Amino acid sequence: MKVSWNSGRLKQLFQRYQAVLLVLAVGLALLLWPQGSDTGEESQAQPETSASEFQVEALEQRLAAALSQIQGVGEATVVLTLESGTRQVLATDQKGEDQETVVVSAGSGQQQAVTVQQISPKYQGALVVCEGGGDPKIKLQVLQAVEALTGLNANQISICEGTGGNLR
Repeated sequence: MKVSWNSGRLKQLFQRYQAVLLVLAVGLALLLWPQGSDTGEESQAQPETSASEFQVEALEQRLAAALSQIQGVGEATVVLTLESGTRQVLATDQKGEDQETVVVSAGSGQQQAVTVQQISPKYQGALVVCEGGGDPKIKLQVLQAVEALTGLNANQISICEGTGGNLR
């Protein structure tokens, strides 16, 4: 029995089993998707202050880069202050009057607390220094952008005009 595989036959088979092939492709992609490594789990065990400071610094840089893309803003520097840092709510187990934190084995004899919720930091205020900060139209655009990204009110955001030099 000889089977000839011409392009018409392949096209017909592909059309017939298109959904099955799509499910297989998605399954394969999920299997190959990178998993979290041990180094990521260790970084979560670090004190919250250093982790939240790093996140704030990264957000300041991303926000400054985004604001610099607005026409007329020019080079921008952003400083954010925190009212409270990131926090984690841990799972607890109530046994009578005792309350214990739920932990799971992470392998290699390590135990890890079960996180129920991660609470994002709450911002206290923002300072934006940019070249176009003297123009009321630019100030309004920058104010609206910072409000949208941080959740701060207008009275918690200060926008100042900077020099044309290096603001960082």
